[in-house]
Amino acid sequence: MKARLQSRAARRVQPDTRVLIPRKSPRRFYGQGIPGVELDKLIGKLIVVEGADGSGRSTQIKLLVDWLESAGHATVQVGLKRSTLVAEELERARQGNILSRTTLSLFYATDFADQLENIILLALRAGQMVLADRYIYTLMARDIVRGIDRKWLENLYGMALVPDAVFYLNVAPEELVQRTFAKYSALNYWESGMDLGLSRDMFDSFLQYQAMMVRTFKELQRTYGFHIIDGHRPVQEINAELRRKIEAVLAGHPLK
Repeated sequence: MKARLQSRAARRVQPDTRVLIPRKSPRRFYGQGIPGVELDKLIGKLIVVEGADGSGRSTQIKLLVDWLESAGHATVQVGLKRSTLVAEELERARQGNILSRTTLSLFYATDFADQLENIILLALRAGQMVLADRYIYTLMARDIVRGIDRKWLENLYGMALVPDAVFYLNVAPEELVQRTFAKYSALNYWESGMDLGLSRDMFDSFLQYQAMMVRTFKELQRTYGFHIIDGHRPVQEINAELRRKIEAVLAGHPLK
């Protein structure tokens, strides 16, 4: 009897190591999408983490990948400027600071389209978890701030697949600038919006530009319905919230 009781107690304290099998969810593109794609065969999950440089976005994705893979989920990561087609050319062009706004926009759209067709869709068809370190929302926000027509952008990114969940790590510009200096000891030309002529001082331009980006993301949130996450909290606290929400996505539950 005593042995049976001990066995039952041991079972009660054992951690739940079951792998949560993702429930299939309806798929759609924002617009016309990519021709020939059989949406019902995209059985994996697409999770997007958005946020400015310094928001903790890449750190959170790394933690999520470790967590998902330890639970038996195969993962694939994508992000901006990772296309084998144009990534190197895009980086070289950015370094010269000479691209027009439309040319830069189309460069990034090409980078995204290549990854969508050759990485994201293939991984989802294989049932894998795709974690995107930013998606079309950053690209749209950057372009809107630079005066590009939103309707034109919505049509351009009609090729994009609607993710299963999008999380935006919201961090105030004043905190972002502190984190950026702590990490790089300098500010980036593009992330400071220096091409917009907001200010001759890069520090001041950074604060103005990032404030514009925050406002634009909140406007996009009303259309695309992604989830705003307070990025000022400790890393593990943010990660715990993301894990809870992703578990709900995998189980097929609506996010609150």
